[in-house]
Amino acid sequence: MNTAATLRLPATALLFVLSACASPVSATPVQTAALESAPSQRMAPLIERFTTDSSELSRFYDIEVSPTRIERLTAFNERWRARLVALDFDQLNAGERIDHVLLQAHVHAEARELEILGERLAASEALLSFAPTIIALEEARWSLADVDPAEAARTLDALADEVEALTKRVEAAADGEREREGAGEGEGEAEDVPEPTDDPADASEADADPDAGPDADPDADPDATDVADPLPVTDVEALRLAGQVRGLRRTLDTWARHYETFAPAFGWWTEKPLVRVRDALDAYREKLHEDIAGQKGEDDDPLVGDPIGRDALLADLQHEFIPYTPEQLLTLGEQQFAWCEEQMRVASRELGFGDRWMDALEHVKGLHVDPGEQDALVAQQAREAIAFLDERELVTIPELCRETWRVRMLSRESQRTLPFAAYGGQEMLVAYPTDDMDHDAKLQAMRGNNIHFSRLVTPHELVPGHHLQGHMAQRFATQRRPFSTPFLGEGWALYWEMREWDLGWARGPENRIGMLFWRMHRAARIIVSLGFHLERMSPDEMIDFLVDRVGHERDNATAEVRRYVGPYYGPLYQCAYMIGGLQLAALHEELVVNGELSEREFHDAVLRQNSIPVELIRAALRGDLIERDHVASWHFAGEVVPSGG
Repeated sequence: MNTAATLRLPATALLFVLSACASPVSATPVQTAALESAPSQRMAPLIERFTTDSSELSRFYDIEVSPTRIERLTAFNERWRARLVALDFDQLNAGERIDHVLLQAHVHAEARELEILGERLAASEALLSFAPTIIALEEARWSLADVDPAEAARTLDALADEVEALTKRVEAAADGEREREGAGEGEGEAEDVPEPTDDPADASEADADPDAGPDADPDADPDATDVADPLPVTDVEALRLAGQVRGLRRTLDTWARHYETFAPAFGWWTEKPLVRVRDALDAYREKLHEDIAGQKGEDDDPLVGDPIGRDALLADLQHEFIPYTPEQLLTLGEQQFAWCEEQMRVASRELGFGDRWMDALEHVKGLHVDPGEQDALVAQQAREAIAFLDERELVTIPELCRETWRVRMLSRESQRTLPFAAYGGQEMLVAYPTDDMDHDAKLQAMRGNNIHFSRLVTPHELVPGHHLQGHMAQRFATQRRPFSTPFLGEGWALYWEMREWDLGWARGPENRIGMLFWRMHRAARIIVSLGFHLERMSPDEMIDFLVDRVGHERDNATAEVRRYVGPYYGPLYQCAYMIGGLQLAALHEELVVNGELSEREFHDAVLRQNSIPVELIRAALRGDLIERDHVASWHFAGEVVPSGG
């Protein structure tokens, strides 16, 4: 780490830095220079301006696949890069430097995402050949250009022809692939194939005439035509394209609605062409989403994911200020997994199962409440967790935070990707059997959300986990909210699972097995998610690992992997739980165990930094003056030698 100076502040000064609202404390001249203004007094308005302008541009240029949008946002990011370079970094205090580095990294990441999107659109240009027409219609409306209803109708009719032709080309490629797969399955079987001949007299007229087609056969269907140039598309690409087609359909609807009731002649000309093109877009999206990608909303839908590869993982780790390689993180996951297995055997022996900890786990899974009682169980566990924290003075829980949470049960559809629990909008989202599940699914939902599993999940989602975390993030260092990272968001909740283990939250061996199951699950997430993105594990192998090595119910494991490989979570999200937790545990060791801060002071201080990379939280709590080009350098887990060397 390039460090101009390192300030080691006492606890009182640290609390001053984090509250951002007190008067300067008595300190050395160097400390006084760093604390002469509240952290981010200069950077906060800058970040808020960037966020406001970026949001306004994104809302206005709202067609995801529009080149105009990509060009406009790219230019915006370039201007902000230049603005940050021009800023006098040396005049910033410790907190402001952290904000500068965060904004700089954010702008870089935004630019990288736009570049990746542009590359993907260029690669799939043929499959979205109709997009420029829809984009041009809507962008012309933005500029209040006159619309000619008759010309619009001709455009829409041609657009429908183009989309219908694309659908046929994609379908032809898919049919050809299925035929090849079928031929491969029947390889080795005898077929009635004419003997080859060199005698032209033995060749049929069709063979002799390379231009012979349907018209050469008087019995052929006169309307039949060959589909020109079958257009192959992978399941991953099809899933991505289906979302983009849906967005373009919405864009077309927005354009049409503006004129349908406003311009009298518009509807007369465009009514039928609009029906055609809307139907064509829907059919194309369905072909991509359901037929090619296989996503029909069923429990047995194939798992479709796009491994990003090692180089992209390294770039993402750099953005998250993690100094380890994917292979080193895999090793950390394996080490944590091995620790959990040993602790599982200890608890299993206490229950009389010997080293057969999977049998002990099956016993624990059977200890669940009856259908309809899970919400009451969760509420009780939440109150117990708050009392546990209060008794030990571990963290400040504001009164409003204690008051403003509730429980909501998840639907069957939601449980396809959230088989356990989640947090959102001041609610803990709880998974348990619903009346529209089949019998086996109901049993798996109860077993996967048993009493002892839930006792750790509840504080993870509520207090001291995500509910407390979200409450504080809305009130402290709010300019940093755009920089939210799962390494703090999920790492904070996982860190508390570790602290609760150390502080005696478990009640007996069954409870310890419940806690260990989740810790093992977090370690497994590192192994399977990074294994997938390094192209070492397939989705089916990921499911098998969660079932055979962790003890998941297969339906729950499938739902988990569906989320891991899907498009809604970043590639590092799943490993962020354990890795972020290990970072916070190392920071706790450094600042609390060594006596610089109390438990409450430490936890309150972390929360008041908002959800940013843990390495930068460490810099804030230590008072480090980081440099403009700061890169990850804190090896929180020490030296890690990847498995195998």
